[in-house]
Amino acid sequence: MAFIKINKQNFYHNLNQIVLQTGSVDKIAIVLKDNAYGHGLEHIATLASEFGITYAVVRDHIEAAQIEAYFQTIIVLNDTARKHSKCTYVINSIEAINNAEKGAKVELKIDTGMHRNGITMHSLEDALEKIEKQGLKLVGVMTHYRSADVLSSELFWQQKQFEEVKQRVKKAGYTTVRFHSYNSAATLRTKHFNEDLVRVGIGAYGYNELPDSFDKIALKPVLSLYAKKISTRTLAQGQCVGYGGDFIAPKTMRVSTYDLGYGDGWCRGDSNQPFLTAENLPILGRVSMDSLSLESEQEKVCIMNNAQNAAKQWGTISYEVTTALSKDIQREII
Repeated sequence: MAFIKINKQNFYHNLNQIVLQTGSVDKIAIVLKDNAYGHGLEHIATLASEFGITYAVVRDHIEAAQIEAYFQTIIVLNDTARKHSKCTYVINSIEAINNAEKGAKVELKIDTGMHRNGITMHSLEDALEKIEKQGLKLVGVMTHYRSADVLSSELFWQQKQFEEVKQRVKKAGYTTVRFHSYNSAATLRTKHFNEDLVRVGIGAYGYNELPDSFDKIALKPVLSLYAKKISTRTLAQGQCVGYGGDFIAPKTMRVSTYDLGYGDGWCRGDSNQPFLTAENLPILGRVSMDSLSLESEQEKVCIMNNAQNAAKQWGTISYEVTTALSKDIQREII
């Protein structure tokens, strides 16, 4: 079957770059949501824990349960808050406060401009009051940046908004809560880090999505995707490959079928603009549900070792390429 290699050395290189930005490994919260951005939830949890990271961020309590043994604190982004020794739950709305279990530890998310999730700034005091009445323990206050990876003043505008939030929270008597707003892009472009945590996602996996106009911190992709040969045949000039016969052999060719397709989360793409693999082999014709064809007789082929490069071919982003990969594909740490 197709398989994925997870490069431990590259992962640790990326984390070291983040440590240089934040000043301490203790301030890193590794984002492991959606199967660790497709890299394998428990694989990455194991490596992050060995590196010394004690905070993790996941999507829901199902993911949290799978990695509970590896971390001291797990921030759950989107689930009903419940009482738990390790988990803290993000509050995205007033309704979420009302639905939370008494005694639950919560992180209050403030909408400082992204307008996706979080309490509005004018509702801050009301939310703090409701959290207290509901018997919840406020341990953190957070926000999320909408344009940290864009060369504009929007990041600084949102940071100013969040500074106001911090002052209002402290004025309300909450002097020991942690504050966190930095994602990968904000962390990689910052010169002066002064918060309690960074929530590091795509940067940990090897992708610096900042434009070239920023000082680039070199990161190394962690994931490589391989496919194994199913069969090989000789095509005569003029013979076609696959559904619709989109590829017509211009000469006699040795063509093999490999065990990766859109059923595995690999993009079907456009056969008129064939995807070039990491070994510079164009995919021939249409990608099938469970297979694709290449002019190669190798037993295995590296299809992708840089999701950013793959994303450019498809007109998307590295996040989509890696998170789409099936959980059923075997992953191994090298």
